[in-house]
Amino acid sequence: MNDSRFLIAAAILLIVVPFIFARGAKDSASAVKTVRVTGTVRLVGTDIFSEIVISSPEGEWYIEADEKEKLHSLQHRTVTVEGTETIIQLTFAGGFPAGNRYVLSNIVVIKVE
Repeated sequence: MNDSRFLIAAAILLIVVPFIFARGAKDSASAVKTVRVTGTVRLVGTDIFSEIVISSPEGEWYIEADEKEKLHSLQHRTVTVEGTETIIQLTFAGGFPAGNRYVLSNIVVIKVE
Protein backbone atom coordinates (compact mmCIF):
# COMPACT_ATOMS: atom_id res chain seq x y z
CA MET A 1 0.00 0.00 0.00
CA ASN A 2 2.80 2.42 0.84
CA ASP A 3 4.49 1.68 -2.49
CA SER A 4 1.40 2.71 -4.46
CA ARG A 5 1.09 5.96 -2.46
CA PHE A 6 4.73 6.71 -3.09
CA LEU A 7 4.33 6.11 -6.84
CA ILE A 8 1.25 8.34 -7.00
CA ALA A 9 2.99 11.12 -5.05
CA ALA A 10 6.08 10.85 -7.27
CA ALA A 11 3.96 10.98 -10.43
CA ILE A 12 2.10 14.06 -9.22
CA LEU A 13 5.38 15.72 -8.27
CA LEU A 14 6.90 15.01 -11.70
CA ILE A 15 3.87 16.47 -13.45
CA VAL A 16 3.32 19.58 -11.28
CA VAL A 17 6.91 20.82 -10.74
CA PRO A 18 7.72 21.58 -14.43
CA PHE A 19 4.56 23.69 -14.73
CA ILE A 20 5.54 25.75 -11.69
CA PHE A 21 8.94 26.62 -13.16
CA ALA A 22 7.60 27.19 -16.68
CA ARG A 23 5.17 29.93 -15.61
CA GLY A 24 7.78 32.67 -15.54
CA ALA A 25 7.04 36.31 -14.89
CA LYS A 26 4.29 38.29 -16.59
CA ASP A 27 5.16 40.71 -19.36
CA SER A 28 4.43 44.32 -18.60
CA ALA A 29 3.37 47.13 -20.91
CA SER A 30 4.43 50.72 -20.43
CA ALA A 31 5.35 53.97 -22.16
CA VAL A 32 2.36 54.74 -24.39
CA LYS A 33 2.97 57.62 -26.84
CA THR A 34 2.14 58.72 -30.40
CA VAL A 35 4.91 58.14 -32.94
CA ARG A 36 5.52 58.42 -36.69
CA VAL A 37 7.31 55.42 -38.22
CA THR A 38 8.76 54.91 -41.70
CA GLY A 39 9.78 51.44 -42.80
CA THR A 40 9.12 48.34 -44.89
CA VAL A 41 5.96 46.33 -44.24
CA ARG A 42 6.61 42.62 -43.66
CA LEU A 43 4.44 39.63 -42.82
CA VAL A 44 6.07 37.35 -40.23
CA GLY A 45 4.99 34.09 -38.61
CA THR A 46 2.89 31.21 -39.86
CA ASP A 47 -0.55 31.23 -41.41
CA ILE A 48 -2.39 30.95 -38.11
CA PHE A 49 -0.06 33.20 -36.08
CA SER A 50 0.94 35.78 -38.70
CA GLU A 51 1.79 39.36 -37.74
CA ILE A 52 2.51 42.54 -39.68
CA VAL A 53 5.79 44.25 -38.82
CA ILE A 54 7.20 47.58 -39.97
CA SER A 55 10.99 47.27 -40.17
CA SER A 56 13.41 50.17 -40.37
CA PRO A 57 17.03 50.78 -39.36
CA GLU A 58 15.71 52.27 -36.09
CA GLY A 59 13.87 49.08 -35.09
CA GLU A 60 10.76 46.97 -35.61
CA TRP A 61 7.16 47.82 -34.75
CA TYR A 62 4.53 45.10 -34.53
CA ILE A 63 1.05 46.11 -35.68
CA GLU A 64 -1.88 45.37 -33.38
CA ALA A 65 -3.95 42.41 -34.64
CA ASP A 66 -7.06 44.57 -35.15
CA GLU A 67 -5.09 46.97 -37.37
CA LYS A 68 -3.18 44.54 -39.60
CA GLU A 69 -5.75 44.64 -42.42
CA LYS A 70 -4.79 48.27 -43.06
CA LEU A 71 -1.26 47.23 -44.07
CA HIS A 72 -1.76 43.66 -45.33
CA SER A 73 -1.95 44.73 -49.00
CA LEU A 74 1.15 46.96 -48.62
CA GLN A 75 3.67 44.16 -47.96
CA HIS A 76 7.24 44.79 -49.21
CA ARG A 77 6.50 48.50 -49.64
CA THR A 78 7.85 51.42 -47.67
CA VAL A 79 5.20 53.23 -45.66
CA THR A 80 4.99 56.06 -43.17
CA VAL A 81 2.38 55.56 -40.46
CA GLU A 82 1.41 57.36 -37.32
CA GLY A 83 0.01 55.54 -34.33
CA THR A 84 0.05 54.87 -30.64
CA GLU A 85 3.20 53.05 -29.55
CA THR A 86 3.12 50.70 -26.59
CA ILE A 87 6.37 49.23 -25.27
CA ILE A 88 5.99 45.74 -23.84
CA GLN A 89 8.86 44.54 -21.65
CA LEU A 90 9.34 40.83 -22.37
CA THR A 91 10.79 38.36 -19.89
CA PHE A 92 12.05 34.80 -20.19
CA ALA A 93 10.44 32.01 -18.15
CA GLY A 94 13.20 32.34 -15.56
CA GLY A 95 12.39 36.00 -14.96
CA PHE A 96 15.33 37.46 -16.89
CA PRO A 97 14.63 40.39 -19.26
CA ALA A 98 14.16 39.44 -22.92
CA GLY A 99 14.07 42.94 -24.42
CA ASN A 100 11.27 45.22 -25.53
CA ARG A 101 8.53 44.76 -28.10
CA TYR A 102 7.15 47.89 -29.77
CA VAL A 103 3.48 47.61 -30.73
CA LEU A 104 1.57 50.15 -32.84
CA SER A 105 -2.19 50.61 -32.57
CA ASN A 106 -4.67 53.18 -33.90
CA ILE A 107 -2.50 53.59 -37.00
CA VAL A 108 -3.09 56.04 -39.83
CA VAL A 109 -1.23 55.56 -43.12
CA ILE A 110 0.47 58.85 -44.01
CA LYS A 111 2.50 57.91 -47.08
CA VAL A 112 3.09 54.85 -49.31
CA GLU A 113 6.19 54.61 -51.51
